[in-house]
Amino acid sequence: MIDETVEEIQEMQTHSSSVVAVNATRALEELTEREFATVDEYVRALERNGSVLRRANPSHASLQNAVRDVVEDVAEADPDSVDEAKELTRDRIDAVVSRVESGKRLAAENAVDLLEDGATLLTHDYSSTVIEALELATDAGKTFDVYVTEARPRYIGRKTARTLADLEGVDPTLITDSAHGHYLAECDRVLVGMDCIVEDTLYNRVGTFPIAASAAQVDVPVTVVGSASKIVSEGFVFETEFRSGTEVMPEPAEGFDVENPAYDATPVDLLESVVTDEGRQRF
Repeated sequence: MIDETVEEIQEMQTHSSSVVAVNATRALEELTEREFATVDEYVRALERNGSVLRRANPSHASLQNAVRDVVEDVAEADPDSVDEAKELTRDRIDAVVSRVESGKRLAAENAVDLLEDGATLLTHDYSSTVIEALELATDAGKTFDVYVTEARPRYIGRKTARTLADLEGVDPTLITDSAHGHYLAECDRVLVGMDCIVEDTLYNRVGTFPIAASAAQVDVPVTVVGSASKIVSEGFVFETEFRSGTEVMPEPAEGFDVENPAYDATPVDLLESVVTDEGRQRF
């Protein structure tokens, strides 16, 4: 399970950072099914596999924090037996996963009041928290037109558009990334998720920065929604991931380079607000 989860994270088979954090944390349960001679051997295995999961994507603050919390809590508890260490691991996994999922759910609930009935929105990438906010809003009887960018080169936005198409009350339209400037003037709000906010910078799927910058030019507010655990003040340095150029162009590049950054950096002063499980913060 751990090896499969690492591969899924590296291949971006799961696009929501909250879901990635939950899957990575749950993967540690595999160790509780193995045999270990001593507590030290078990804890070393937990630390080693935790590091492997975290290295699968150093850019995911929620993944880093969730896995680290489990490993550190078990190691610092200094359990007396392997069985006690395994039971503590299961308890900490459940607690961390519950915290991530409840944070996402509360953030989505807090975003509902911000979403006006009949609004036209623009979203980018795939955010399970954005999806949940729209689900809750439509359950309350609200309707929306939503422009969804493709989020190239992996076309993650197509998953968002398909998901929104199944929501009664949402009329999604898929657009190319570079077309966002054409449609922003029609929009009442940009609504996106977040990988993390570190100090004064939002890190999210590449393409977020130009959307936020364009929105500022046409006075369309940008709202970011996600768990407060993704807002990091210290102890985390965001590492920009550069993925294979074959995702951009599968044929060989002859005479030129191909670069494929997965994330970009958006100054928070381009945002109107951030909505988390702790409420709404305006900028």
